[in-house]
Amino acid sequence: MLILAGVLLALDAGITLVWQEPVTAAIGLIMRSHVDRRYLSYRSAPLDRGSRRALDSLRATRERIAYLARRELAQVSDGDAIGQIQIPRLGNTYNIVQGTSTRDLEEGPGHYPQTALPGMGETVAIAGHRTTYLAPFRFLNELHHGDRIVITMPYGRFTYVVQYLRIVLPTDISVIDNVGYERLVLSACNPIYSAAQRIIVFARLRSVQPLGPARVPSG
Repeated sequence: MLILAGVLLALDAGITLVWQEPVTAAIGLIMRSHVDRRYLSYRSAPLDRGSRRALDSLRATRERIAYLARRELAQVSDGDAIGQIQIPRLGNTYNIVQGTSTRDLEEGPGHYPQTALPGMGETVAIAGHRTTYLAPFRFLNELHHGDRIVITMPYGRFTYVVQYLRIVLPTDISVIDNVGYERLVLSACNPIYSAAQRIIVFARLRSVQPLGPARVPSG
């Protein structure tokens, strides 16, 4: 039994070193199966009559996107899935949940509620694990200047390009400050297996594709 326990511990450590912690990965898969996904589509969370009237009064795509983003931010609750993040260089696509509590981050990358949603023209900040719960941000350190990060919300697809990476202390909250343009900030613990620092990826909005009701009606 002792030998078997030792082998299992060594196997767990080896898998964690080259991939991620397998036990929490399994837990993460279970947690994500229970996430409320209604806010990923207006088909499952349709606009009310007042919201439709408000949209009808807006003819510019940018205004419609900003209105829908503000509406989403006001309505979603912690733990709700609100969108998807795709990082092509890393081959990752994950649902984004609202909130950054321990439980929220077990379900996926979490949006800092005190920051904007894509389309509001301000800083959008998202945190994620690097070794546990499917480790969505494990390889953030491999991103380079110009790499794309795509966030899909019910109302639009937002493509950001990496500007630079920075290592900061966990207490440095200035990284989520607004800077006068729409910026995406990805945050994770650093180095791997430690929470002594944070690795921060800064990316600037490059393009927006309106989706769903954000599109301006023809005619």
